[in-house]
Amino acid sequence: MTLIRTGLWNGVAVLVKMLTMLGINKVLAIFVGPAGYGALGQFQNAVQMMTTLTNGAINVGVTKYTAEFSDSESAQRTLWGTAGTLTLVSSVVAAIGIAVFHERLAVYFLHDKKYGGVFLWFAGTFVLFSFNTLLLAILNGKKEVPRYVLANIAGSVFSLLITVSLVVWAGLYGALIGLATYQSVSFFVTLYLSCKAPWFHFRSLIGSIDRNVSINLLKYVAMAVTSAVCVPMSQILVRNHLGATLGWTATGLWEATWRLSTAYLMLATTTLSVYYLPRFSELKGWTALREEIFKGYKLILPASAAVSLVIYLMRDVVIAMLFTKDFAPMRELLAWQLLGDTFKIAGWMLSYVMLGKAMFRLFMVTEVVFSLSFVGWTYLLTAQFGLQGAVMAHALNYALYWGVMMFCIRRSMTQR
Repeated sequence: MTLIRTGLWNGVAVLVKMLTMLGINKVLAIFVGPAGYGALGQFQNAVQMMTTLTNGAINVGVTKYTAEFSDSESAQRTLWGTAGTLTLVSSVVAAIGIAVFHERLAVYFLHDKKYGGVFLWFAGTFVLFSFNTLLLAILNGKKEVPRYVLANIAGSVFSLLITVSLVVWAGLYGALIGLATYQSVSFFVTLYLSCKAPWFHFRSLIGSIDRNVSINLLKYVAMAVTSAVCVPMSQILVRNHLGATLGWTATGLWEATWRLSTAYLMLATTTLSVYYLPRFSELKGWTALREEIFKGYKLILPASAAVSLVIYLMRDVVIAMLFTKDFAPMRELLAWQLLGDTFKIAGWMLSYVMLGKAMFRLFMVTEVVFSLSFVGWTYLLTAQFGLQGAVMAHALNYALYWGVMMFCIRRSMTQR
């Protein structure tokens, strides 16, 4: 598939996901308020860390090698069997651990033992959650974009139905349960769509563990574990700092700003993962990679910048539509946040070169360095500029990230 065709298919899924996220955000704004947003952000980062540390670590590798082994069905099946067995074992062990330590996890991430039941819900559905992400990785690597899109649409619809129902019924507690379980329900739709593909057989997901495949996947385990620890932990540290110095209402405003960015950038970020990860895995040589990168920059960067400008100009209307009047102070945060988002997309495109070419050392070093620098810039700038310092830190950090990525990728690829 071409970049434009992939973007159009992916745009359908993103449109549905954006609409569902906006609907969820509105309901959450009404029922949990700014302070509740901080707790939701903490829990989402906890889920991200636990799933990636357990089995999400291999899914980028599954997409990369599924695309790379496109001319060998037997190699693909060996890959899937190894990945599926590793996923099953690790997710069962993790689910037991989460269930045993559910109260401690609630205290650490949510600062209240009463939310321990949320982690029990998460543990009970963890295996389905894990296999849903594995199947999505396989569909992505096979370039089955229509099936991949339909599976993601199903996930979006379930997230809306489940989260809204639970938040209306049980407030913040219900919202947390919804976030913990909706992807597990989506597994059944993803499995059905996968089984409709002529090349897929469910038995391919369980098999003996191949040594060479495992070694290759371990590179992606190392990268994903680094990202899973650094990125969410940096956000947790920022939230804790903002909560301790500026209060949890201010933290909720920052979280709402971050969620708004996540929503409108989905088309760009998901297109990167759907198109560029398998594409960069196929390309050979710096010249071909450079041409693909510049082609993407011509399309994605102007579109992201234009959307950012529209959101900024219509910020009061956007905040009123998506949130409540309690979130009105967000308008002062959007300029720096939106600028940082543009730098973020530019840098992320280059990060997919590292993933596609298994540059695991460079990836891990940059993840650690820029996660730490984000926290450092936040501490420094919030002391001078208050809450606005957090979004200034976001913009500065990703501007530096983009510059470093351009230098490192060019140097690494021209030396190969």
